[in-house]
Amino acid sequence: MQVSDALKARRAVKWFDADHVMPEETFRTLMECAILTPTAFNIQNWRFVRITDAEQRKAIRAVAWDQAQVTDASELLVLCFDDKAWSRDPQRYWKNAPQEVQDFLLPALGEYYKDQPQVERDEGMRSCGLVGQSIMLMVKELGYDSCPMDGFDYAAVAGIIDLPEDHAIAFMIALGKSVKEPWPRPGQLSLDEVLLENRFT
Repeated sequence: MQVSDALKARRAVKWFDADHVMPEETFRTLMECAILTPTAFNIQNWRFVRITDAEQRKAIRAVAWDQAQVTDASELLVLCFDDKAWSRDPQRYWKNAPQEVQDFLLPALGEYYKDQPQVERDEGMRSCGLVGQSIMLMVKELGYDSCPMDGFDYAAVAGIIDLPEDHAIAFMIALGKSVKEPWPRPGQLSLDEVLLENRFT
């Protein structure tokens, strides 16, 4: 499947086959491709919580407006990020780079993120946004559909997954086999309305 085809075909599916099981090999392929997504300073700050326990799924559904895709989808991923990824053994992010690159970038990590909680959070949201789109496009190539979700109680889900204090949740993605055609695209803005050249005027 061409990337352009995946972009055109990808929709936020709400109705999944609750009996379908995604093969483990397919899931592994999906995630191995997903983690090739870029991150600033190559800090790879996303963390993926795969919810396989049925009772956990039910608990999350209860704090997610009772949305059926939480329990019916083959896979449910909670996309989180580690605020302190930049400080955790950072040399591993650049171990294959030339020494002069390491000598420049490793000190720059601390200068950029240390004592900057908003920068850490912004970075995490950017990273999860990028990897989320990678997941949704790749899963389409693999013959599945997806639904990105932010309609849930973040604090409640954080408690259900035992989220560490220095991590945060960006959003969730449900993945599986669609059993119903999605609605027509509800209202696409024209390119002329959203594309500007050089500045807002």
